[in-house]
Amino acid sequence: MNQAKKWIYILLMVLCVIPADLTEFGQAVTPAVALFLGLAYALVLGECPYPKFNKKTSKYLLQASVVGLGFGMNLYESLKSGSEGMAFTIVSVIGVMLIGVGLGYVLHLNRKTSYLISSGTAICGGSAIAAVGPVMKADENEMAVSLGVIFILNALALFIFPEIGHWAEMSQQQFGTWAAIAIHDTSSVVGAGEAYGTEALQLATLIKLTRALWIIPLALVTMAVFRDKTGKISIPWFIFLFILAMIANTYLPLPEALTSTLVYIAKRGLVLTLFCIGASLSMKTIRSVGIKPMLLAVALWIIIGVSSFFVVMATIA
Repeated sequence: MNQAKKWIYILLMVLCVIPADLTEFGQAVTPAVALFLGLAYALVLGECPYPKFNKKTSKYLLQASVVGLGFGMNLYESLKSGSEGMAFTIVSVIGVMLIGVGLGYVLHLNRKTSYLISSGTAICGGSAIAAVGPVMKADENEMAVSLGVIFILNALALFIFPEIGHWAEMSQQQFGTWAAIAIHDTSSVVGAGEAYGTEALQLATLIKLTRALWIIPLALVTMAVFRDKTGKISIPWFIFLFILAMIANTYLPLPEALTSTLVYIAKRGLVLTLFCIGASLSMKTIRSVGIKPMLLAVALWIIIGVSSFFVVMATIA
């Protein structure tokens, strides 16, 4: 059985990166389908046979894929179209953190757990939790619960956000901005953006990475709040590489064949990333999420999702 699990895992990984013209149906695996395959594998067959490899692959492949997407974006056009979302980012990050900590107090939830869930919702999901956790010296259980509840909602968002966007007849710019603000992890933001359209993908990526830079000031605030100056701040360096890729694509005479190939490889890398993220789920993770953490995460998700939806629809054409 263990050998069969390994072969199924490998075959599914290969399936996620096969180009469209080599598949029987003439269509490559989409980000949502890749995440579903990963989730199905984990829930049906159990724990991933290569947990360390799977974890590292999902982390570094996501970063490399995001940098690759930068080669398909123009710096000036991206900054101009994303200015509205960046302005709302400031208000939403601070607002979600304050509301989350307050709701955690009302629910009598562990202080560090509520702070971690709020951080993940306000900025960039698991990446923010992983960055803030060591700063506040969160223990293994607090980290597991926070990551688990954010992961569940993040996976759900990849499936339902594009459907809501089509139902509301959102434009590419509206959806890209909304997805970047309301979806937790960068992986699902980029996945949902790709499912909606090229412009939505580019805008969602730009705004989400701008939002992710808030990890740095949040880590500094966390040190002050928890009065521990010995924690280490994790800086998302790949965001600066993404910016350099955009600058190179804007100012350098790069061949279109090269940039289009890099963007295509990045998109397939993202699909594989989402499969690995889905395969990392386990029943142990689901069981570790209690009612109170889930209530807090869902409440914050609804607040940021609904409020940003109406703001985006009202302010962006």
